Amino acid sequence: MSLRYSDEQRLLADSARDFLADRSPVSAQRRLRDEAVALGFEPQLWQDAVALGWSAIAFPEDLGGLDFGCKGLGPIFESMGRNLSATPLLSSVVLAGSLLHLAGSAAQQAHWLQALISGERRLALAVDERSRHDPSRIALEAKAEGQGYRLHGDKYWVVDGLGADAYVVAARTSGQSGDTRGISLFLVPAGTPGLTVSALPLIDSRNCARLQLDQVLLGGESLLGTLGEGWSALETALDRGRTCLAAELLGMAEQLFETTLDYLKTRVQFDTLIGTFQVLQHRAAQMYIDLALSRSALMAALSSLDDTAVDVRERARLVSLAKWKAGDTAIKVANEAVQMHGGIGVTDELDVGLYLKHARVVQSCLGDRDFHCERYWTHA
Repeated sequence: MSLRYSDEQRLLADSARDFLADRSPVSAQRRLRDEAVALGFEPQLWQDAVALGWSAIAFPEDLGGLDFGCKGLGPIFESMGRNLSATPLLSSVVLAGSLLHLAGSAAQQAHWLQALISGERRLALAVDERSRHDPSRIALEAKAEGQGYRLHGDKYWVVDGLGADAYVVAARTSGQSGDTRGISLFLVPAGTPGLTVSALPLIDSRNCARLQLDQVLLGGESLLGTLGEGWSALETALDRGRTCLAAELLGMAEQLFETTLDYLKTRVQFDTLIGTFQVLQHRAAQMYIDLALSRSALMAALSSLDDTAVDVRERARLVSLAKWKAGDTAIKVANEAVQMHGGIGVTDELDVGLYLKHARVVQSCLGDRDFHCERYWTHA
């Protein structure tokens, strides 16, 4: 298990950093927020990212991918975090795309996955049904009816759900809430009768939706994988998403740390640079240590996603450790950045507040610190 990026992955990191710094800096996210852009991202930016091969990185070549492995996504998400860049890479490619790859039939992959990789279509995963992430508590019902299925229930916190061409909906076809068996996956095209998609505003002003499925009738071809056996593919896709979010959190934290250090080196108080105050030096040193620990945890998690020799339970532990540590570090660094910048740190004039808001949302997405701390020990 390598805890370093390869030469090819470092080249990818350099490319992503330069592309996003030029095309999607923090000012672009501020404009999207101020103009209340419903999609939450620039469609042309996403098409250009697709042209760079981002949507194909983790998929095998026989499906139109680059077979670069999940670890290749890490540098991209770190750069997205540094620039607060918004793209549907997580929702459409990492989450929904992984489920199409892992559970989809040849026909479903040909119809949806190829269009997803090419950027012609965009999908989103609908799994959560409450404010806190807990996929085993899925209760949305999918009942067999004729040759198809009828779905009824609500989904919350559907990342990039507004404007998606279709949704991968996790539903319960047997068992009780809390059971991992009996969970099935369905492809629900946008515009299906009975499906209502509405905006779910969050503090970071990103694209997030609520889905209401009112007796939605689907054909048998909408089922992804085996009926009642969707948990394994779902957990794998979620772990990929959680690790990518950990990379994004680390990118945000490192950018905030560097910004704060620069401020400590230039801000003068009582005729003295505040960076010379020992108490601030100690706090900065602690942030540096937390960042280093977060990177080690992230690299272990990224490596586990592509290493078939890693046990499923061990992968779950490594992923939860990375998501917990990166989330904890990002929140701590964001809070310290606000305090060390003083009064201006809480104003909208400074970018620090944008990082703080997005870090809080990402930390909660696909499981907050409490969820992953519990999951880590559950899989011990």
